[in-house]
Amino acid sequence: MSAKRILIVDNEPYIQEVAQISLETTAGWEVITADSGASGIAIAADRQPDAILLDVMMPDMDGITTFKALHSNPSTQAIPVILLTAKVQAADRRRYQDLGIQATIAKPFDPLQLANQIADILNWSIELS
Repeated sequence: MSAKRILIVDNEPYIQEVAQISLETTAGWEVITADSGASGIAIAADRQPDAILLDVMMPDMDGITTFKALHSNPSTQAIPVILLTAKVQAADRRRYQDLGIQATIAKPFDPLQLANQIADILNWSIELS
């Protein structure tokens, strides 16, 4: 089985780096990063990741606008999107779910648990060789 490919879209380099190191070391997944919604959309269409971790609060194009663009594009609409957000109130979660977003992971997240959280959400197994 080939490693999963995850796209992290977050404008904070520190978040990208922590998540990337976490997913590569704990799950052996390939990680691609984007620092804006627009670049995330382009990378998702080109690289076809298995899942996208998407920050909600970004300048220029926020996570919800980015998600809507991904969801309206036939080449990216089937890619599961998990939001990374500090906004995890019940009303926010319901709104995100109604939009078709797979799940939310609260910031700050635990780097040691991030891969397991993603795997649980998407029903993946983590197989390190």
